Amino acid sequence: MDYKEYIRVIPDFPQPGISFKDITTLLQNGEIYKKTINELKEMVSALKIDVIAGPEARGFVVGAPLAYALGVGFAPIRKSGKLPYETIEVAYDLEYGKDRLAMHTDAIHKGQNVLIADDLLATGGTISTSVDLVKQLGGNVVGAAFLIELSALNGRAKLPGVEVFSLMTYED
Repeated sequence: MDYKEYIRVIPDFPQPGISFKDITTLLQNGEIYKKTINELKEMVSALKIDVIAGPEARGFVVGAPLAYALGVGFAPIRKSGKLPYETIEVAYDLEYGKDRLAMHTDAIHKGQNVLIADDLLATGGTISTSVDLVKQLGGNVVGAAFLIELSALNGRAKLPGVEVFSLMTYED
């Protein structure tokens, strides 16, 4: 199925030269949203997954329903200062800025197989930081799943050894 027809592309957002892929139009359609999650589930079903980790905020709307569909747990990855318990943090560069991501120290247990899920793979900064957090907690990253991949930005290069699954690919 071509899910691109359900993605709204907004030029020059959040700054000139960025072509923002807005998934809210896909999320508004319950049938299509369900199909995307089910298709991602099929793509990763051969992996042994104990928990899915998803970065704030759009990683929650992909990772949590995917975790539910697979019958596994979900571990949120949040921006610095948003989690109430003891955390670990890693700083990283965004496509257009800098930030820090955090996880609870008990979100992943040593040896757990973790799939990282998010809406978009662009430069790979957010996801490589997520991989780093999971590994620091002793988790084994078995893959990364996305609704969208921006192939021209070569985010896969920042994910050596991580199997990448994407429903849609854009060249820009």
